[in-house]
Amino acid sequence: MAEFSSISPGVRIHAGAAALDLLPREAARLGARRAFVVCGNSVATRTPLLARIRELLGDSYAGAYTRLGKDAPLEDVQEAVRQAAACRADLLIAVGAGSVLKGTRVIAMALGEGGELARLATQYPEHGAPVSPRLRQPKPPIFNVLTAATSAQNRAGAALRRGNGGPRLEFFDPKTRPAAIFWDAEALASAPPSLALSTGLGVYWRALMNIGAVRQANPLVQASRLHAYTLSRSALPRMRDPGDVQARLDMCAAALLQNRDEDDGGRPFDAHWVARSVYALGAALFNGVPHLDQGATHVLLTASAIRHFADLCPDAVAQMGKALDLPAAQAARPECVAEAVRSLIQGLGLPDRLEGVSKQDREQALASSLFNFNADRTRELSLYRDRLQAILLEST
Repeated sequence: MAEFSSISPGVRIHAGAAALDLLPREAARLGARRAFVVCGNSVATRTPLLARIRELLGDSYAGAYTRLGKDAPLEDVQEAVRQAAACRADLLIAVGAGSVLKGTRVIAMALGEGGELARLATQYPEHGAPVSPRLRQPKPPIFNVLTAATSAQNRAGAALRRGNGGPRLEFFDPKTRPAAIFWDAEALASAPPSLALSTGLGVYWRALMNIGAVRQANPLVQASRLHAYTLSRSALPRMRDPGDVQARLDMCAAALLQNRDEDDGGRPFDAHWVARSVYALGAALFNGVPHLDQGATHVLLTASAIRHFADLCPDAVAQMGKALDLPAAQAARPECVAEAVRSLIQGLGLPDRLEGVSKQDREQALASSLFNFNADRTRELSLYRDRLQAILLEST
């Protein structure tokens, strides 16, 4: 008999053509009087979303930080904290996708705790497991307005990119889970096709990795993993069509199911060795090489990771092969599963390798990949440094 716990923090989800019109009602429900918006330059200058939110909030609109960059740079978050504190913000509204959402969580942590951000981040002692500090102070509530699908939408952890290219700063505080999430049709349609595909690839990649551990999961996690894969696989080829808002909504739903996977007792970030190696290397690469995006990076590392780690998780590889519609005999062969992933990449028009990655980038990514709490809670990845290096060489 399976033993598990399911913990589901409360969140309100509003989806559809006029979902964002419910923003003032949600703000009033929390008694918010000084809402501060966080977004990137594209949302602020190329879409009507910031103006629409300002109009909806009226006197409750306190200001905005509009330059949060890719992968949430530490310096951007520090400046946003300064501006939000000056506005005496009592509600944070993140408008965007993964980088903005996770950056806003750290802004909330900094507003609540005070002090240097590095002090609030996960610590890596020279010997032993990483330590995540307990952040006990109250935090301002957060609303997430998605412009693209992301499993960052309903989480409490975050990672910031350092300006010097070193290991990410990692943060966790359950009090930064959003109070409300908006899947507004206009907001989702505003994302350019390239961004929609990139974020969709990230959701699909996670769904494929989770399918590799579906049989071992408890019944609630199994339900989330199976349907997240069904939704994301159907929506992925349609992500480049800005008129197909239903595909973008479905991808948002798949990403939310991945959040529920974790709430229901799943461990999606370290489901098996292929997932762990790709997640650690991918995070190190797209945080260190500015032109790389998360979704494509993860997918393009996967075929090589299957070849190098299949011996440590053969059942996971076989389950992924079956999900990729391979016959049972081929699904049991890692080279066939790797080839199926490559065929998927080619069908989407992606390159075979990650381009523009230098030898120095690879060396830095290899070193940084060994400091990833989600992928390596027990500090085991260093035992397979040679395999990680081989994946980098084959994929870049």
